Amino acid sequence: MKQVDVYTADICDKEPAARVIAVPFRDFGGRCSFHGEIVTLATYEDNTGLREVLAKGGRGKVLVVDGRQSLSRALVGGNIANLAAEKCWEGMVINGAVRDCHEMIDLPLGIKAMGTAPMKPRSDHIVQVNIVINVAGVRIYPGQYLYADPDGVIVLDQSCH
Repeated sequence: MKQVDVYTADICDKEPAARVIAVPFRDFGGRCSFHGEIVTLATYEDNTGLREVLAKGGRGKVLVVDGRQSLSRALVGGNIANLAAEKCWEGMVINGAVRDCHEMIDLPLGIKAMGTAPMKPRSDHIVQVNIVINVAGVRIYPGQYLYADPDGVIVLDQSCH
């Protein structure tokens, strides 16, 4: 996907339907601005199945992971972030933690997360893919569009360009 300069503040000015995910996300990937069609994943401290979702490829897509704001265990580490970059995902938004952040800095991928945690994830196999999730009061559906930049993260029902 060709990178287009689209800014969340400009979108919010023009699109009254834009919904802001009011979470103080931090940037970990090599790109601070990204956008794409949403794929959702819901879990709690467990990243089982995350590799399978990413391996399908993500050109033009953003993975939104609802990890229920847990900062105890990382859901994404360097290996998974590298897989996402290799499979051409635009970015990932993690409502939880990442680790190995030093391995993510130069990846051609946007990664936003709440913070870091050195502990690896569980493997309880309690992961749901492509379901409606709720992050900070915003209902997020697979197939909607996410726009992220240093100002924030917003969700729209349709692409704005």
